[in-house]
Amino acid sequence: MRRKTIRPADLFRKYWFLFGILLSILLACLAPSLGVTGGPLQPEITVKYGAIAVIFFMSGLSLNMSDMKKAAFQFKLHGFIQLFTFLIFPVCVHSMNIFLRIFGVNEWVLKGLITVSVMPPPVSTAVILTKAVGGNEAGAVFNSALGSFLGIIVTPISLLVFLGSSTVVPIRSTVSQLGATVVLPLFAGQAVRAVGMLRGSDLPASQLGQFALLLIIYTTFCDAFTEHDAGMNPVDILVTVLLVVIIQLSVMYLAWVLSGISKVFSSSDRIAVTFCCSHKSLTLGIPILRILFAGYSHFSSISLPLLVYHPTQIILGSLLVSEMREWLRTHQKRSYLPP
Repeated sequence: MRRKTIRPADLFRKYWFLFGILLSILLACLAPSLGVTGGPLQPEITVKYGAIAVIFFMSGLSLNMSDMKKAAFQFKLHGFIQLFTFLIFPVCVHSMNIFLRIFGVNEWVLKGLITVSVMPPPVSTAVILTKAVGGNEAGAVFNSALGSFLGIIVTPISLLVFLGSSTVVPIRSTVSQLGATVVLPLFAGQAVRAVGMLRGSDLPASQLGQFALLLIIYTTFCDAFTEHDAGMNPVDILVTVLLVVIIQLSVMYLAWVLSGISKVFSSSDRIAVTFCCSHKSLTLGIPILRILFAGYSHFSSISLPLLVYHPTQIILGSLLVSEMREWLRTHQKRSYLPP
């Protein structure tokens, strides 16, 4: 029996998004000034309002309205994701920090981990990865938007409880931003779909969304390399990266297991649960940190975990896409087998 040879072109076609992530990181390392905040690409505009809006316009274009209506009434799914995001996740990290203090981990890094844990889900990565796997995209869209709105109130309260600090979140500007980058593009995509101007199959919606996500990755790393490479303790950076990877893998596994044990969620729901529960928003997180810890000499230390967490969730998620897609395909086939 002849062994099937894998051509480089086939390998690239299958894993092009992962290669794109690596290329984006490399470009950010070589030319961070191009995509840094305030740089020539103006990511505070092109990414904050452009790339995220493209992602949700494509989601609106490809989503069936009946799926969105169905997702809106999945109260158990919403309750599980939001409870995990704003309660279980922070409690787990807080408990872990008590243990880490014994080993003398930088106190400001630990505060940064707590800050990460209370952040809402992002409005881009969880949706893109859920869609790439073939999971409940409508549920991911709904909970990403819902979590972002809840985060305006819940995140400052959580910071007060866990850190003893409070901040004033610019509610009006945050709500308007979410409306401009999430709600309006989503409804615009649905409107275009409804009038028949374009169909989901007419545009490579998934690919366009992933290209937008690559832009987000590139600009995120540009900020990370520019702001945090210099003047940071190498040991603190290494410890932070290691802890972020451990936390994220542990939280993804916990969300995956708990959603399976409950027997309430379908296989596609579990995909959305895993990504939405474990991903955290950099877009809302950095403004809160800049308000709360502006002028602090330890600002780099406390914001480093969030800057590391955002690209890490994209990299780990993209590495799991193929395996999770295969699991979903196999599980759905078993579900359709006659008794």
